[in-house]
Amino acid sequence: MLVLSRKLGEKIHIGDQICITIVDIDRGKIRLGIEAPREVPIYRQELLTPKPEKAAGSEQQVHAAP
Repeated sequence: MLVLSRKLGEKIHIGDQICITIVDIDRGKIRLGIEAPREVPIYRQELLTPKPEKAAGSEQQVHAAP
């Protein structure tokens, strides 16, 4: 995991098509603006459900909730 520090208004570019902007910082909450092509799915973690593990020690994957 790459961890970056950013200030209000600063941006992070991922590849040529995705840009994340820090749009607000208020009382421990950070609001992000995400610019990406429509075909790139973007999900909040709490909307994802974990897939049951097939074997002990296997890496857990997540998929979008129905």
